[in-house]
Amino acid sequence: MTVLRLRKLQIGVIGLGYVGLPLAVEFGKKFRTTGYDLKPTRIAELRAGKDSTLEASSEELQSASMLRFTSRLADLKECRVYIVTVPTPIDQHNRPDLSPLKLASIALGSVLKKGDIVVYESTVYPGCTEEVCVPLLEQHSGLKFNRDFFCGYSPERINPGDKQHRLPSIRKVTSGSTEDVAEFVDKLYGAIITAGTYKASSIKVAEAAKVIENTQRDINIALINELALIFNRLDIDTEEVLKAAGTKWNFLPFRPGLVGGHCIGVDPYYLTHKAQEVGYNPEIILAGRRLNDNMAAYVTSEILKLMAKRRLRIADSRVLVLGLAFKENCPDLRNSKVIDIVRELGDYNAQIDVYDPWIDRKEALHEYGVRPLAKLGTARYDAVVLAVGHQQFKDMGIKAVRKLLKPKGVVYDIKHVFGRDEVDGRL
Repeated sequence: MTVLRLRKLQIGVIGLGYVGLPLAVEFGKKFRTTGYDLKPTRIAELRAGKDSTLEASSEELQSASMLRFTSRLADLKECRVYIVTVPTPIDQHNRPDLSPLKLASIALGSVLKKGDIVVYESTVYPGCTEEVCVPLLEQHSGLKFNRDFFCGYSPERINPGDKQHRLPSIRKVTSGSTEDVAEFVDKLYGAIITAGTYKASSIKVAEAAKVIENTQRDINIALINELALIFNRLDIDTEEVLKAAGTKWNFLPFRPGLVGGHCIGVDPYYLTHKAQEVGYNPEIILAGRRLNDNMAAYVTSEILKLMAKRRLRIADSRVLVLGLAFKENCPDLRNSKVIDIVRELGDYNAQIDVYDPWIDRKEALHEYGVRPLAKLGTARYDAVVLAVGHQQFKDMGIKAVRKLLKPKGVVYDIKHVFGRDEVDGRL
């Protein structure tokens, strides 16, 4: 390949969500960078210096002096390196949905030139880049892989809402389709990642490394969730057990809870899909997934038991769910498992109100058909469910939460926002 020069490089970042925008901002501080997104509304807000994901402040957007935003594919034609950060979700049957990745590859094929490099960051199963993306790039560009154009893979490690672990301070795994490309990709990311890089031996190794990161976390959380189910039957507080066990130096500090979001609740299905494709049925991974996916039903049953013990009528009861985002202090609604609790309670004809000060209420309506409250009013509830540990809910204090209840009403705390003696039930 003709070695591209970092100093004169122009970069295109495809997809400007939680992953793509921080990447575009960091590259835009040092290289001419074009951030591309299909949504004109997203481009308009970024041009206005606003980021609805809250991953980049107005000051950070302004600091990227060489970054421009566009929804026009033609504006990418001058780029020599393309970095793809589109979502890789699962469908209703828990199978990988590669349609955003395929569409991005097809689009890039129309602007690809000789000597260009396409780097994928989207989470996939091992082999996906070369088996799915590369053929589409070849087909729509008329160019030959590893002769006319090249590829790399550098898995994203963004943690939405985390202001401590930011893109530059998280070590980056890199890879390339040839040794020269791997070296170039590693140096490219090394220019913006202060924590350093790790050059994997192949694209497949880098893909596999990413997909097992969250699979490992998923299984560990599944174990703690199962322990919580056991300890509940033994009338032992799970949090107290975990604190005691945590005094040993090598005990892993996982906590029980709902497992949603764009990573932990999704990525394992990419690995199991590929495993089954090659004739292996992954028992432990799928068992962990089943257990974690069923936690919302378990929590709902516990809430209903508490209400029944206090002789509260379930049908036509009023329930307030505090939090809808998939994690605390973050507006990200993707694959939130809180909605499963809302729907489960709704199946018992309970009237559900949802309040979350972090989320976009229009997005919640669009994604889940739920109309969250704009603010907490004077209504009183038979049950309050602390579903997400937002700082605002901690700041409210248990007294303010209990003021939201009717007589005999119950507080169920999924996220251990308050102490065991302050609530009526918790996971």
